[in-house]
Amino acid sequence: MLRALTDDDMRRSLMRIAHEILEKNKGAQGIVLLGIITRGFYLAKRIGENISKIEGLEVPIGALDVAPFRDDEKRTSKESDRSKIEFDLNNKKVILIDDVLFTGRTVRAAMDAIISRGRPDTIQLAVLIDRGHREFPIRPDFVGKNIPSSKSKEVVKVKVKEIDDEDGVYIIRARGDEYEI
Repeated sequence: MLRALTDDDMRRSLMRIAHEILEKNKGAQGIVLLGIITRGFYLAKRIGENISKIEGLEVPIGALDVAPFRDDEKRTSKESDRSKIEFDLNNKKVILIDDVLFTGRTVRAAMDAIISRGRPDTIQLAVLIDRGHREFPIRPDFVGKNIPSSKSKEVVKVKVKEIDDEDGVYIIRARGDEYEI
């Protein structure tokens, strides 16, 4: 297992993403953050805290469950939707946040989940890690780090303190072997 990002690397990446979001959107007005459950939500909270430090303004943060909107084996019923969004999405600049962008299927499902709840002005995508291998024409607006990877032989694992008791990004051989880039 190779550590691709340390806790300090993650902290710096999330602060940079917060700055880039504010620059692209000319401030925090009209912005809402939606973190994809599970780790994307915790990253969204951190980006929201960074925006608050920079702008002195708190932006709404919600948790988005994409499972009911997936097109693959991970799909669940809409009755089991665990999303927690306590604000209106209409005419907002929605910043969708996830830990790893891979095939794009999760993001496609997330966009369906967002549109089912309202009509935002824009949807922008922020990811901590972009590992390539898209199956849909989806491109992030904000990226912490690009990590080219093997589609079938490697797994990129993001760890967050809130769940895993540590922050870091690891690259793991799918069969369990350790290796270095």
